[in-house]
Amino acid sequence: MKKLMIFVGALTLTGSLFAQKPASDDARYSLEGLANLNTTDGMSFAAPSIRLRYFATDNIAARVQFGFGGDGSSVVNTPSTESYTYYANPDGTGATGTVDIARSQWNLGLGAEYHLTGTDRMSPYFSAGISFGKGSYEENWANSDGSAYSAVITDAKIVGGYGTFGWGIGAGFDYYVADNLYLGLEMNLTSTSVNNEATTVTVMGNPAGFEPENKMSYTNIGAAHGSVRIGWRF
Repeated sequence: MKKLMIFVGALTLTGSLFAQKPASDDARYSLEGLANLNTTDGMSFAAPSIRLRYFATDNIAARVQFGFGGDGSSVVNTPSTESYTYYANPDGTGATGTVDIARSQWNLGLGAEYHLTGTDRMSPYFSAGISFGKGSYEENWANSDGSAYSAVITDAKIVGGYGTFGWGIGAGFDYYVADNLYLGLEMNLTSTSVNNEATTVTVMGNPAGFEPENKMSYTNIGAAHGSVRIGWRF
């Protein structure tokens, strides 16, 4: 977090004194990268996203955003893969067993922005949008029951997944530090519903367990989600 703020400050100080926000007639598109911020459990950064905007007028912009590796919930920075090895003996000898975990997730957001007059370099705006996404989860066990010092002949697989849908409203700003180059900050209040798909368990090739699908939802009011952004308008 500290290094990011130093980088942002350096870009601001080294920007041209004559930089100013362009009119939509001059540059209708912008492409930016987002470092997504989560404040539900303190302050931490989730997986990054990219966003493309189209300025229909100087005040109104449509946007599409793609993210991966995080769903914007309070659970962030979860690794996409994990692998564990278990041994039959405490000294690390004997037969071995493994457990491999694989996760994947993506989300797509569609929205619009209304930009206020601001200043020559500052463009504040309000935003609203919807988002949807999907995630998957899989565990593969080979000669292991998941216990320390265990190497048993138990091959198993666990497969699950989920889908998300949400909406949000927010406010932010673009600050131009050089011609067409801007830094930004955005904070959002969001509501998200999660549909957890059925989870299946297979042991030695045979069905061994089943957890039916279920739904949950959460609204982040008072624990805003946001992003620190850097972008190029063209």
